[in-house]
Amino acid sequence: MIISKRHKRLTLKTRVARKITEIPADDWNKVYPDILESYNFYKTLDEAGLGQFTLFYIVVYVRKNPVAATACFLVNYPLDTSISGPLRRVTNSIKKVMPNIFSLKAVICGAPMNQGKIGIAGDADTIMKAILRRMEQIAKKNKAPIVAFKDFDQTHTKILDPLQKAGFSKFDSLPTTILNVWFKDFEEYLMTLSSASRYDLRRKFRKVDGHVKIYLEIVDALEGGALHEVYKLYLDIVAKHDMNFELLPIEFFKKISINMPGHTKFFLWRIDGKLVMFLFGMASKDLFIDYYVGFDYSLALKYHLYFVKFRETLNWCIRHKIKQYEMGITGYEPKRRLGFDFIPLYLYVKLRNRMLRPIFNLICQFLKFENFDPALKKGKKRRSL
Repeated sequence: MIISKRHKRLTLKTRVARKITEIPADDWNKVYPDILESYNFYKTLDEAGLGQFTLFYIVVYVRKNPVAATACFLVNYPLDTSISGPLRRVTNSIKKVMPNIFSLKAVICGAPMNQGKIGIAGDADTIMKAILRRMEQIAKKNKAPIVAFKDFDQTHTKILDPLQKAGFSKFDSLPTTILNVWFKDFEEYLMTLSSASRYDLRRKFRKVDGHVKIYLEIVDALEGGALHEVYKLYLDIVAKHDMNFELLPIEFFKKISINMPGHTKFFLWRIDGKLVMFLFGMASKDLFIDYYVGFDYSLALKYHLYFVKFRETLNWCIRHKIKQYEMGITGYEPKRRLGFDFIPLYLYVKLRNRMLRPIFNLICQFLKFENFDPALKKGKKRRSL
């Protein structure tokens, strides 16, 4: 753990740890938001080992009292992450010859697979300067030309918008998606949809129900063969997914249940004993987060597995009095038709080279996610209405 003696006139000290267990859990929890993806979640990431990321944890102290905490990571960020369609096939072909041509090393505040959070209990302006100074030090040491704050929601704009005066540019990131669950049953939920969406869902379910028996098992942890079955489907979806950012090792799916007992859920769907679909989610009292899914793609379309998964998961949420069902990013068109709200998230990016920064910002404008996903524009229009 590195302890900074800078900011003496501000009576601040910052600590940077490479493992979250180097930071006392009480220090972290005193200031970090009370969310599922907190101390034990990051402990799982550290133990599982994310090969493409180097994680750092920053805690700010005043007279030994924690006043801020956040996570950041070092990554070779692929600038073509947002690109899809024919242009994506072109960039993929180029990367076969020159794998790192579109990648730049970046230090990013946030987490690789979820929303960024910063816990602050003090003067936000002073604390943010201390956090940013630490991130700049990490970037300089690792020769990273980019510093960024990734996927922060509107509750953070007050403390992050001032970064634009320090050379950062603000962009819309991929929105997360949330369904408010107030229905007494699935039929009442269906009545909230348009007649076209309602008809389409019922038609899909008629093709499945009564024609094939899909068994659902819900467990808190994976063991033995089930773990390997789930991981195989996970790798299949990673291989198929154009916009994958992180690749989780199998140890993540094993250790997450150990470190977060009572919060993890694995939904396992089988046909004739064969695993055809899984969902890994995390639950708190009022919230369920649909984190990772996997499908047997030889059967996914035939049996409308995506919509079967949604129906059974929503039914589970209703039974367990869950108030919000979060389904994360990407795959926006079906989520829009299912009635999910698109919750905006923001990205703050700075190229450390001032001379090249204007050109870099123009490139970022072209690479905005909504330029390559029409459903994002529809969701944005729906929010404005």
